Amino acid sequence: MTMYATVDSPLGELLLAGEETTGGVALASLSLPGQKGAAVVQDGWVRAPEAFTGIAAQLRDYFAGRLTRFDIEYADGVGTDFQRRVWTALDTVPYGETVSYGQIAERVGTPGAGVRAVGTAIGRNPLLVVRPCHRVIGSDGALRGYAGGLERKERLLRLEGASAVR
Repeated sequence: MTMYATVDSPLGELLLAGEETTGGVALASLSLPGQKGAAVVQDGWVRAPEAFTGIAAQLRDYFAGRLTRFDIEYADGVGTDFQRRVWTALDTVPYGETVSYGQIAERVGTPGAGVRAVGTAIGRNPLLVVRPCHRVIGSDGALRGYAGGLERKERLLRLEGASAVR
């Protein structure tokens, strides 16, 4: 069963969607308002804000500067094998630091021409904010694509104390 809730944030109202588990909820999607490819509530989804209280608390702490690493169960089966490898690499980028798309491509074993595929996989990250795709920048240090918009990417990097341009 897919459950959802909305959470207020400095980036706007976030839409959280997840699957029920024995321990609560496994997060499948976190979308920002106006996000490219954002999730939308579907028929059959159940509004269950109580299922997301732990995740909402972590988000509040993150936006308040009190949390540097999320402890959230992610839903299984989301994305292709390649996308999941890229997303796992994103999870290793420390709070307040940035890496280039090329560095992520090297980490997943697809340097060179694989940078484009990595960029596409990052663009399909369904868990904005909690899976830190905002920490990936161009090799020249410039901000590049973010499904939630470059101004939000820059805002998240500033929140973390990361330099948006190296």
